[in-house]
Amino acid sequence: MDKSGANLAALQAINAARETPIRIRQVKYLNNRIEQDHRAIKRRTRPMLGFKDFRCASIILGGIEMMHMIRKGQMKCIKGTGASAAHQFYSLAS
Repeated sequence: MDKSGANLAALQAINAARETPIRIRQVKYLNNRIEQDHRAIKRRTRPMLGFKDFRCASIILGGIEMMHMIRKGQMKCIKGTGASAAHQFYSLAS
């Protein structure tokens, strides 16, 4: 959790009602790695000018995230063949 005032106020409100308080490490730069990984998805969706409904957004974002994971090597669907990222993605669709 970053050091925003809203997060701190919510944490204090929750802790006021609890017997044992919740302690959270509030370091400003903990979410940089997550934001850096999310940047590739934002780069792909920005030119799309939004989505018409939630279902379409869910499907398209799922595909974009899947391709990003394959490209980073976090998911390998064809073991030992050395297939390209695009070939692995197309094999999931078929």
